[in-house]
Amino acid sequence: MKKTFVLDTNVLLQEPSALFAFDDNDIVLPDVVLEELDRFKRENSELGANARQVGRILDSLRQNGTLREGIPLRGGGTLRIELNFTDVELPPNWALSTGDNRILRICKGLRDRGENAILVSKDTFARIKADILDIIAQDFTNEQSPALEQQYRGRRDVYATRRKLEEFFKGGRVQEKDVFLCDDNGERIPVPLIRNEFLVIHSETTAKQSALGRFDGESIVALTHLEARPFGVNPRNAGQRFMQEALMLDAETAPLVIVKGAAGTAKTFYALAVGLHKLLEERDRSFRKILVCRPNVKFDEDIGFLPGTEQEKMAPFLRPVVDNLEVLVDQDEKQRYKSEKELRDKVDYLFDNNIITTEAIAYIRGRSIARNWVIIDEAQNLTPRQVKGIVTRVGQGTKIILLGDPEQIDHPYLDSRTNGLVYAAERMKGSPLCFQITMNEDECERSELPSGPQSGPFFLSSKSAIFGRGCEPHSGKTAHGSQLKISGIAERRLSIITICRFSTLQDKRLTQLQA
Repeated sequence: MKKTFVLDTNVLLQEPSALFAFDDNDIVLPDVVLEELDRFKRENSELGANARQVGRILDSLRQNGTLREGIPLRGGGTLRIELNFTDVELPPNWALSTGDNRILRICKGLRDRGENAILVSKDTFARIKADILDIIAQDFTNEQSPALEQQYRGRRDVYATRRKLEEFFKGGRVQEKDVFLCDDNGERIPVPLIRNEFLVIHSETTAKQSALGRFDGESIVALTHLEARPFGVNPRNAGQRFMQEALMLDAETAPLVIVKGAAGTAKTFYALAVGLHKLLEERDRSFRKILVCRPNVKFDEDIGFLPGTEQEKMAPFLRPVVDNLEVLVDQDEKQRYKSEKELRDKVDYLFDNNIITTEAIAYIRGRSIARNWVIIDEAQNLTPRQVKGIVTRVGQGTKIILLGDPEQIDHPYLDSRTNGLVYAAERMKGSPLCFQITMNEDECERSELPSGPQSGPFFLSSKSAIFGRGCEPHSGKTAHGSQLKISGIAERRLSIITICRFSTLQDKRLTQLQA
């Protein structure tokens, strides 16, 4: 039976091409939708751009007929603007002047006339009110990712025989057919693996024996950066080791890394640590600088209207990044906060010398970013269109890291299934150029207050001080028993940093005295 889909304004504001997403069914746009789109068209934002795009589509379609009577669509259905049903009754307490109620009145009128009317809306309460009126209502799901529990995680636990596990330890490689899962009856089930998927391989017989690996598309291979300690940071769990592997790979092998997880799983911390390692500790610097972007739904598109420089405008919203840098630049927990000014100077040096830069999301579009270590924090607040614009900006030698928690959405038009982070994760699943990892809840590294009395110690060694007085190579044993030592080149650079920073401060004080 042919259906009549009544579209809410928010559907078109999210995806203008939704007009062509309903095959051979009919599309109805209530007149109030045009009024609301007209109000949005003046905005210098993605919503405004989408409203204008809908206007252009409708203007081109009306060349083929009359929107009031209906225009044929390429899928076989029709599109029409509905102005009738002004006399349809709604519950007496519902204001007839609101946009939602005007749309519901049209839905009810179409249903009473015998049409199979279905409301399509992103507004949960509009769908609830439609249900009260016995009107079928649904969300627009064309660009939706699966539910959170069904989304691709980039990791899984599998089993192998003891002999195959020993073969993996010795040769660093086993085949996809060598790992399996077990059903409720204990029968082995083959595991279809996805390229670049990380694996915890458990022994079939020994509970405490396991190995970490990655499926490279042909076989399961051992991780290559297990012993790395970027900027003195020690991974504390399997998730952090997987994240370290993805981040440590060069930009040609892994130009896109996506990390999802709750707050406290060290996503931003690790991305900054590996970025600083690449810039300050590696002899052959493959990146020019670290570029940090943190979307803010309040002014991403209107940043130009705020007073101050771009850095000054973004500073309050990058405070979580600075918090992580304070830990990284002075990893001695006992001495770190004794001089707040000294600590701030160390962080400022990274920004003042363009080792780390920040930029508004709106300014990335249209650029071609070459040899940058790009961190997009809180990427769950990006729209699919924004994340596509960012990923397509990658130039030669650039690595993009998308970080975020799909359950913490601040954007009013996004949710855990429609945000840019999960959109990118699902679209890039299985790509040879994308590495993904979702952190588990028990991999959160925080104090006992949010994590409970069983939380483990923070995963930084207090002796591995990089910046600050008494800087010396860390000679303690790591979690794997290997020696961790800061390279000589890093020591020399950091010594220069301390001297240069002190000279800069002296110059500033002299200038103030002269003034």
